[in-house]
Amino acid sequence: MQLRISVQHADFSLQEETTALRRLSSNLGALVTFSGLVRELHDAGAIKGLFLEHYPGMTESSLEAIALEAGRRWPLTGVTIIHRIGELRPGDQIVFVATASAHRAAAFSACEFIMDYLKTRAPFWKKCLDADGEFWVAAKESDQAASERW
Repeated sequence: MQLRISVQHADFSLQEETTALRRLSSNLGALVTFSGLVRELHDAGAIKGLFLEHYPGMTESSLEAIALEAGRRWPLTGVTIIHRIGELRPGDQIVFVATASAHRAAAFSACEFIMDYLKTRAPFWKKCLDADGEFWVAAKESDQAASERW
């Protein structure tokens, strides 16, 4: 299984990332992608943006571990995880997860598994910027419940 893990400030190209996965094998039957965007509205109201922090080295290792776990659970050909850090504005891409497999069920399940992990256990700290100032965003109970099914 080929892995691509990146924690970066720069934006990413959905087309370039999916093309790279498609080139892995002529036996791919499924390529499932998830692209997360910064929303303009948060539970507390309108936001100006987000600021994401991470612990270099630890974060990449954590993302690699979850990708490898997905590969143990499902027959995957490739996994790409890209997560942005720094200051982001509404509409910006924040995360990209892609899973490639010979079969769609494996690719769908693995992509969802990875996203549930990212939302609840990945070592990122998210600060929300709004008209009243800044506040740290905590994991939602619904995200925790989703991750517990795995």
